[in-house]
Amino acid sequence: MTLKPDFESLVDAHSAELFAYLWRMVRDTPDAEDCLQETYLRAYRAYPRLDAKANCRAWLYKIATNTARTHLKRRGRAQARTADLDPDLTRGGDPLPDHVERRQALASVARVVESLPHQQRAALILRKYQALGYAAIAAALECSEAAARANVYQALRKLREELNFAGSDHDQNERR
Repeated sequence: MTLKPDFESLVDAHSAELFAYLWRMVRDTPDAEDCLQETYLRAYRAYPRLDAKANCRAWLYKIATNTARTHLKRRGRAQARTADLDPDLTRGGDPLPDHVERRQALASVARVVESLPHQQRAALILRKYQALGYAAIAAALECSEAAARANVYQALRKLREELNFAGSDHDQNERR
């Protein structure tokens, strides 16, 4: 017989990674904190119904994904795509050219990721940043493992297309 972990131990075990995931989804620290709090509130209410055999981590990611989705809908697409000015670039003095280029590249990647459909964006972040397996992604996004793989694949394909990496030296280096 499998016993469910107590709720407090779930919070302790997964708060940091869930916060990182939510921040990547909403791109704002106070909003990510609000979403994390809402995630745990929803999880606490549903906890008595959780099956003891369930993957608790995937269950929490599912709730966090739905919470972020709801938050982004409320905030609206236009506001979701705004980014704060990078404090490193406003300190005064001339920033190093390499630093500026790197920041611009990261900003481009962030814009493309934010423009992905929600399911693809969530699958990509869960796979590449949170290092979840496809089974856990499928459970979190309420889809099959094949659909989870397809969402990650399509997100990466769109990312490469938008950033013009297809056929570039970058792809050649990745294959080596």
